[in-house]
Amino acid sequence: MELKINFHSHTGDDPKDKIKYSAFELIDEAKKLNFDVLAITCHYKFTHKKEYARYAKKKNILLIPGIEAKIEKKHVIILNCDKKAEEIKTFNELKEYKKQNPRIFIIAPHPFVPNIPRVSLAKKLVRHIDLFDAIELTVFSNKFFNFNKKARLIAEKYDKPLVATSDTHYLRDLNRGYIVIDAREKTVEAILQALKQKNHKNKITPMSPLDMLKFKTMRFK
Repeated sequence: MELKINFHSHTGDDPKDKIKYSAFELIDEAKKLNFDVLAITCHYKFTHKKEYARYAKKKNILLIPGIEAKIEKKHVIILNCDKKAEEIKTFNELKEYKKQNPRIFIIAPHPFVPNIPRVSLAKKLVRHIDLFDAIELTVFSNKFFNFNKKARLIAEKYDKPLVATSDTHYLRDLNRGYIVIDAREKTVEAILQALKQKNHKNKITPMSPLDMLKFKTMRFK
């Protein structure tokens, strides 16, 4: 079955950025845009709640637990994780966590976007490439400032799937980047397995230079 998915979004529960909408409002917007699967990946905090999952299910949306962790000062998305993911501070700890939790899925978010150099993985992506299951195709890129070029080259070299996301901080951006995946069923396990096998298509509407400039004004700690 074909499923529309966004793996990278933030809500008002985020402790780092000031997000003006709630998880419920994000789910409502996802329903309007015909999403089948959504992951909420707030910075540094595991915000998944049963009431969010139940609300999403009522909207026929599968909500995948996730977090955008800060590991050795770099951002890393961990999907299908639990609250213990908040405690991971080093790549060695991430390696051990993955060993103990083989069902998780790790994405390298915006790895080469220069306007957030302190948290983009950059060289650490290749250094720890074996830990990553996929590389994000970021919307913070366009024909004038192509920050996805290196990501594409590395994904090809190391045979990693590229995954388009929106890195949603504003509801208007939710549909800007997503994937359509062909999975055998609508379960977390089937979806992640299909993604590893690259049974998906990336859909992306890059930010314009002006949109990128506006986004740059946000604080990245």
